[in-house]
Amino acid sequence: METKEILKELTETTGISGYELDVAIKVDKHLKDLCDNVTMDRLGNVIGKKSGCGDRKVKIMLAAHMDEIGLMVTDVDDEGFLRFTAVGGVDPRTLPSQEVTIYGAREVYGIIGSKPPHLTHPSERAKAIDMYDLFIDTGLSKKEVTELVKVGDIIVVNRNLLELQGDRVAGKAIDDRAGVCVMIECLKELQRIKHSCDVYPVATVQEEVGIRGAVVSTYGIVPDVGVAIDVSFGDMPGVEQQNSSKIGGGPALAIGPNIHPKILNKLKKVANEWEIDFQIETEPMQSGTDASAMQITRGGIATALVSLPQRYMHTSVETISLNDIKKAGKLLALFISSFDYNDLEGLKCF
Repeated sequence: METKEILKELTETTGISGYELDVAIKVDKHLKDLCDNVTMDRLGNVIGKKSGCGDRKVKIMLAAHMDEIGLMVTDVDDEGFLRFTAVGGVDPRTLPSQEVTIYGAREVYGIIGSKPPHLTHPSERAKAIDMYDLFIDTGLSKKEVTELVKVGDIIVVNRNLLELQGDRVAGKAIDDRAGVCVMIECLKELQRIKHSCDVYPVATVQEEVGIRGAVVSTYGIVPDVGVAIDVSFGDMPGVEQQNSSKIGGGPALAIGPNIHPKILNKLKKVANEWEIDFQIETEPMQSGTDASAMQITRGGIATALVSLPQRYMHTSVETISLNDIKKAGKLLALFISSFDYNDLEGLKCF
């Protein structure tokens, strides 16, 4: 499958944090075609292993989270309207008028409604709508809806992957199913490139609610080097240049205390040697990605973060460049193929 087809398949599959099984099954299928071994741990992380040819093995772990943000039913009122809360960092401003699916006894479709602007007080119009003022209308009565939907059922916004102009696509859950696609691209490249390192691609769970999958999987693998793959803020109106990366400009390599400087320098060196476009992204504190967990696991892991510039983060129209996915995958494959046991001796920061 081409990158776009894989991204479409993964983003259109439901996998809210803590409920990733359906998307995990599809990721498992793709990794099995490219790895020597694939397993799933107790938390739900999908962990592959692609063995290298070296005698003194180095373990490199790649991590991209496969969970997405979503909603959860909290109440059914007397008229049958559903009240809900967020699973992960959902922005309430993006929710009114969205079409949703509630995963109850069967799939139930609904729309997110709010009070019409004509009936709001002038003081309300100047404020963003609070999530607790929103509701889901399924068209069913309370008796009908309670036979199908219960408190705790998950809800997702309905959105198919949309092809924009050029190499741009938009949709939900691109954060971070696009990162999973980068791992797949990397593994495809490694099919054609000799590498001495053992590679562990991991599709992690529950990143959006506390980077939990990365904690567990890194602890189990104990890699020598860890590279997290996620998304960063893409250039768009209203976002300062210093806080964003250019979509189509190649992957953004993070710099900051969460990042091992020698791993970053090697990534930059490989990119320059192979003329792969890249950008630098500043992360002055913890990155808030799987890299945060990887770095401080056990005795500490030499960690880097490779990000894909993305617009409209945490909405149902996240927008990304397909070419950035391919560039990131190629960069990681060439980085892995250039790394060997001798490189470990130079990994002390100072």
